[in-house]
Amino acid sequence: MYIQRTIETVLRQYLKRYSVVTVTGPRQSGKTTLLRKTFDFPYYSMETPDIRSRVLADPRGFFDALEKGCILDEIQRAPELLSYIQEYVDRPNNKLKFILSGSQQLNLLNSVSQSLAGRTALTKLLPLSYEEIKTKKLPMDDILYRGLYPRLYSETLNPTQVYRDYTATYLERDVRQLLNVHNMHNFQKFLFLCAGRIGQLLNMNSLANEVGVNITTIQAWFSVLEASFVVFLLYPYSKNINKRVVKTPKLYFCDTGLASYLLGIESAKQLTNNMYRGALFENFVLLELMKQRYNSGKEPNLYFYRDSNQNEIDCVAQWGEKIIPMEIKSSKTFNTEFLKGLTFAEKIIPNLDKSLLIYTGNEDFLVKHTRVINFAHLSKGINN
Repeated sequence: MYIQRTIETVLRQYLKRYSVVTVTGPRQSGKTTLLRKTFDFPYYSMETPDIRSRVLADPRGFFDALEKGCILDEIQRAPELLSYIQEYVDRPNNKLKFILSGSQQLNLLNSVSQSLAGRTALTKLLPLSYEEIKTKKLPMDDILYRGLYPRLYSETLNPTQVYRDYTATYLERDVRQLLNVHNMHNFQKFLFLCAGRIGQLLNMNSLANEVGVNITTIQAWFSVLEASFVVFLLYPYSKNINKRVVKTPKLYFCDTGLASYLLGIESAKQLTNNMYRGALFENFVLLELMKQRYNSGKEPNLYFYRDSNQNEIDCVAQWGEKIIPMEIKSSKTFNTEFLKGLTFAEKIIPNLDKSLLIYTGNEDFLVKHTRVINFAHLSKGINN
């Protein structure tokens, strides 16, 4: 069963303005299904050896035979094709359209920037957003445990088994392709340790000591996790604010289901009093904000704030001229203590538009300048 994706509208708009549209995102986030549903073009996966060999054997013959265009999936496996695509796109009166996708961000974007800079629209497809599955009315703990990969909602699958297979496949395929890791056990240990640091400042020295490798190795491994959409880093907000702010980024995962698996969580019930529940919920909300922005064709522009006096704001969104500080709490019960960071935000951010407190309670209401909203009303709370 196909789940309608919000980003479809943006992709269609892009194709009217560009000859090339490039979509990146994690493996199994639904890129292939989305593109085949959205565009009436022939589909070719460069991950399939015989198809890749056939296309690379005669690229001009392949492209000349196209009537309207094509979808080229996992294009980073055949970067040579990008130069040929540039040739066709630059021809006078070109009518061919090319839809490119890939799950290895670094390799793909490096190749695209060299050959198709200024010729392609770029966007990211992350796993499902809450808006796309809200009709299922699942409890928050179920969502955190399951994560939001489409297969877990279109098929009857056990999340723990899915993420165990996903991790094994990722280690064997993406890691070996992107990096020459000699000790896969150490890399796997590193991956599990990262899950235990969700929402924390990234301390590479600490990770290096625990894994037993040097910091250069840890830095290289992090580049792989980011390039393959396993983790993302939230950077500190410091514009027009004092110099005492913390400069180290925070670590989060691109899906809470994968993070839950790596944390040893095997059911939604285990999350009820789990020490990581708050961090996973914060991770979930940040992902929702990112998905809303990507699905609208915009960059997330999300940050956090922390200074040397331990003043902290979970998230600071900088959208155009608007700056919106947000606090994220997994509690169902509102507590005035939750407003501490937002009260501080009013002192340091000039001309503050509004602030948001996002929680799991049922009531939405206003406290001074802060909108207190249920996570399900995130889009409404931001736009109002």
